[in-house]
Amino acid sequence: MTSGLSRRSLLGAAALAPVVAPLGSRPARAQQGYPMRPIRWVVGYPPGGTTDVLARLIAEPLSRRLGQQVYIENRPGAGNNIGTDAVVKADPDGYTILLVNPANGINTTLYKKLNFDFVRDIVPVAGITRSPNIMEVTPSLPVRTVAEFIAYAKANPGKVNMASSGLGTSVHMSGELFKKMTGVDMVHVPYRGAGPALTDMLSGQAHVLFDNLPSSIEHVRAGGLRALAVTTAERSPALPDVPTVAETVPGYEASAWFGVGAPRRTPPDLIARLNREINDVLSDPATGQKLANLGGTPLRLTPEEFGKVIVDETEKWKKVVEFSGARMD
Repeated sequence: MTSGLSRRSLLGAAALAPVVAPLGSRPARAQQGYPMRPIRWVVGYPPGGTTDVLARLIAEPLSRRLGQQVYIENRPGAGNNIGTDAVVKADPDGYTILLVNPANGINTTLYKKLNFDFVRDIVPVAGITRSPNIMEVTPSLPVRTVAEFIAYAKANPGKVNMASSGLGTSVHMSGELFKKMTGVDMVHVPYRGAGPALTDMLSGQAHVLFDNLPSSIEHVRAGGLRALAVTTAERSPALPDVPTVAETVPGYEASAWFGVGAPRRTPPDLIARLNREINDVLSDPATGQKLANLGGTPLRLTPEEFGKVIVDETEKWKKVVEFSGARMD
C-alpha cells in the first residue's frame, strides 16, 4: 500500500532512482560551467512524506534550469540525522545538497551527541516553503472538532495514540506543544517518516497526527483522514474551512519550514548559483500554485536570510523539546 502522495497526481514527475555518490571532506574549488554532472539531493526521510514531496516538486524544474538532473536520494533514519550526516561528510563541490527541515533545528536540543554541528557544518543555500501542520484524526475516532478531541482524550487518558514522523520532528513537537497547552495525555508513537505514519492513520491503528500539510492534504480532501485544525495562527488558503488550533487553544502556533543546505566550504559562487536558480523556480507561477495547493507559502530568501530562519526556529523549539522530556543519545 502506498501511503504518500501520488507522484502523478501531485508532482507529475516520476521518482528518480538514488545513486550513492562518494563521500569525503576535501575542499572544493569553484567550477566554471557548473553543474557539469547530476546533483544529488539528500532527503532524510522515506518517500511519501512532506520532505520527499517538496524535494521532488522543486527538483524537476530545477533540473531544467541547471541543465543537469537533480536526483533525490532518500536516506531515512535517526530522526533525519543519517541524511544530514551524509551531506556533512560529502565533498563540498556543489554536487550534494540537503533538504533542510524543522528536524534539523529540533535535533540540536533533542540529541545529546551528534557527529556534526548543523549550524556550523551545513551552509544555508535557499528557502523553499513554510506551511502549516494539520491536526488530523482517523475517521473512526468520534470527534469532529478540537474541543471534542480534548474532551475525548481527557476522558480516555493514555488511550489515544499520537503518531508522528519520528521522535523530535516538527510533527512530534507540534503534538507535544498541544499536550503542553491543553493538558491531554496521549501516547506518542514515532514512525520512520510521514509515509508509514499515514499508513497506520488511514487504517485506524493510529488516532491523531499533527502532520505537515503537504503530505496529508490529499488524504484529507479524499476523506481518508478528518482535519480538525491547522497549526498556524491564520487559516490556510488551501483548506479555508478548517479552523486553527488557536481558535480553541489561544496562543497555539506551529509551522513547518523547508529549504536547501550544502556542506561547509562549498564555494560561495556555487551557493549563489543554486540560490538564484531555486528562487527563480519559486517565482514561477506554476510552482507557486503547486505549493499553494499543498498549503505552502514560497520562501524566496537569500542564504543569509534562510540561515536566520534556521537559528530562530532552533531557539523556538528548544523549550518544547525540554518540556517533552524527549532526549536521544
